[in-house]
Amino acid sequence: MKNKYLFGGGIIAIFFIAMIYLFTQTSIQYENDYEKIINSGKTVKAAGVWVKDKSFEVDKVNTTFSFFIKDKNGKLMKVVYSGIMPNNFESSTSVVVTGKYYDGVFHAKDILIKCPSKYQEQTIPKTGA
Repeated sequence: MKNKYLFGGGIIAIFFIAMIYLFTQTSIQYENDYEKIINSGKTVKAAGVWVKDKSFEVDKVNTTFSFFIKDKNGKLMKVVYSGIMPNNFESSTSVVVTGKYYDGVFHAKDILIKCPSKYQEQTIPKTGA
């Protein structure tokens, strides 16, 4: 009877150790330096600014969307996203893409865009009284 409890407790302990290990190893990190992203080969969240001078491409046949982003050092990176262009993409101020860099481009699984806030403080002209 005692061996059953030891065996069951051992299985539960191994399960919890494995879960803790998996939860600590699957965190995706933000990266602002594209040189590190290119050399890492890992899934990362790349933050940058959409380069409006270079046009974006929408391929309706293959349902892909591609564009260029720029990091804090001015390095450009091409992003290819399998999906449709996000709403308000053209008015975005910054972009965060999640994915991997391979074959010379960043293959995004997810795109998060930041648009200028319509709730920013506005100046109200004073009226003479």
